[in-house]
Amino acid sequence: MKNFLVKTIANAGALAVAVWLLDKITLTGDSTGKKVWTLILVALVFGLVNFLIKPIVQLLTFPLFILTLGLFTLIVNALMLLLTSWLADKLDLSFHVEGFWTAVLGGLIISIVSWALHIVLPDED
Repeated sequence: MKNFLVKTIANAGALAVAVWLLDKITLTGDSTGKKVWTLILVALVFGLVNFLIKPIVQLLTFPLFILTLGLFTLIVNALMLLLTSWLADKLDLSFHVEGFWTAVLGGLIISIVSWALHIVLPDED
């Protein structure tokens, strides 16, 4: 349970950095508390997408990973971020990613920040 909580906090922090750095990734809300709550819910959706969908996509596109020496990971991360944005819209969460290239850059930022936060935050069960 503690590991799940740490990963969710890391995802929320990484998403917050992407929202802060990129104008075309938006998170809206009436108050700071509502924005934080929305960010946590979006982090849960993002974690669920990465847990359930990403391995299937990686398996199906394995030859492209080999062919591009792993650079196709950027495309898969962008697609997962766009899927999260679409699901957030369906769940009436105020999170939106506008455009594929914004998603590529956002996915790169989220990957780097998540990696750094996982180093800093404890990762025990």
